Amino acid sequence: MSRSNSKDQELRDRAAVVIPGGMYGHQSVGLVPDGYPQFFSKAEGARLWDADGQVYIDYMCAYGPNLLGYTHPGVNAAYVRQLEIGDTMTGPAGVMVDLAEQFVSMVSHADWAMFCKNGTDATSMAMVIARAHTGRKTIILAKGAYHGSAPWCTPRPAGITPQDRANQIYCDYNDIASLEAAVAQAGDDLAAVFAAPFKHDAFVDQALPDPAYARRARELCDQTGALLVVDDVRAGFRIARDCSWSVVGVKPDLSTWGKCIANGHPISALLGADKARAAASKIYVTGSYWYQAAPMAAAVETLRILRDSDYLERLVSLGNRLRNGLAERAGAAGFSMRQTGPVQMPLFLFDEDPDLRKGFAWSSAMLERGIYVHPWHNMFLCAAMTEADIDQTLAAAEGAFKHLAGVAPTLGPVEKLAAFFH
Repeated sequence: MSRSNSKDQELRDRAAVVIPGGMYGHQSVGLVPDGYPQFFSKAEGARLWDADGQVYIDYMCAYGPNLLGYTHPGVNAAYVRQLEIGDTMTGPAGVMVDLAEQFVSMVSHADWAMFCKNGTDATSMAMVIARAHTGRKTIILAKGAYHGSAPWCTPRPAGITPQDRANQIYCDYNDIASLEAAVAQAGDDLAAVFAAPFKHDAFVDQALPDPAYARRARELCDQTGALLVVDDVRAGFRIARDCSWSVVGVKPDLSTWGKCIANGHPISALLGADKARAAASKIYVTGSYWYQAAPMAAAVETLRILRDSDYLERLVSLGNRLRNGLAERAGAAGFSMRQTGPVQMPLFLFDEDPDLRKGFAWSSAMLERGIYVHPWHNMFLCAAMTEADIDQTLAAAEGAFKHLAGVAPTLGPVEKLAAFFH
């Protein structure tokens, strides 16, 4: 899709003058195929409109915040009601206590809650609390796992010093021996083990948590006195109506939340067990907008809907319909497509595609057919999607596979992505 004379290109040109690189973070120019829109004008339900008015069924869901559907009327009404009577004030509104009570009632390991703005805020708080609780420094993280964009965890090294990454040991996800070796290396200085809810690294197949691995992480933390932290920022409430590791029967000491907990309104959370309460009360963390009442009201309504509706069962049903339909159409076209992770958070990768050329070409063909998918990042389904949306997606996929079979992709995206991350 050419955007040379588009509103999107006009905005890109203007942004290049006043924004470093034209864009930053996960929306940086070049992280998706050429021809993808950079700017958007509208979102509603499961659909997204770009700056030029093209409409897409959106499988990125704002990279996760859209769970119930863009501009959900019930959630937005709760937000506006609170906004009209008080939002950013000298102190919090009572809705903060309402929200904390709802979280504690829904998440089985949680005895208390703290609220912030971004997933990075929550994971950074968890690290500080673990160090305050134990009086130790070292944390263990799985290689490639996502924990945020602060200097201690950003995936890009520019501007980061070795001291920013000090006191960290890495292990391989789902590898018990690797985890045990990391714990042994930490010795008596282990403050926390950070765990992703499942392996959702970019560029590689996703993997659900091995229950034995999760149980061993819990055992090792209990034996050493370290805290177990589940970073549920991306997957929270998409896997369970509880912490995502509840599905493997393991309770963390701390869990971090963001993305969809207010269906797109800006708020994140750190939940904790009583053992970490004293440490949480001692640290100093804050932000000018952390006590905003309107996003908290939106979160209260979102959690009510999650508790009282069948949203999760519908996501799983739609995800299975999509996965089975894509497998059938890929096979019929002669392609081997790997679909990994939970069906409600899918990742699509092609066999024999080491530089992602097939993936980029297929994703671009899907975009041309009105479906926004991502060639290397996990995607998301939202509860506003319908079986008709899935069927429209599958019809587009059939056309995209036929297109891919008839072209020789020339784009070499891996080099471009490697340059971005290094």
